[in-house]
Amino acid sequence: MRLPCPFCGDRDAQEFVYRGDASLARPSYDSDFHDYVYLRDNPAGVITEHWYHAQGCRQWLVVTRDTRSHGISGAVFAKDREA
Repeated sequence: MRLPCPFCGDRDAQEFVYRGDASLARPSYDSDFHDYVYLRDNPAGVITEHWYHAQGCRQWLVVTRDTRSHGISGAVFAKDREA
C-alpha cells in the first residue's frame, strides 16, 4: 500500500506508523473513558485515519481510506485539517 504524503509524495506504507481512527473525539474530563478507550467500531467503507510519517517528513497525516479495498483517496497534514 502506498500513502500520499503532502510533502514527500507517494510513499510506501512501511515508512509510516498507524495510530488509528481520526474521527474519534476525546470525551470531557469528567465523563466515562471506558467506551473511548476500549470500544471501537469496525466500519466497512471510507474512514479517516491518523498516520505518522516516521521515516520521512515526521509529520502526522489524516488519510482517507476505504477499508474494503484499501484505496486511498487523499491525505492532509493533521495540523491543517479542519476541525
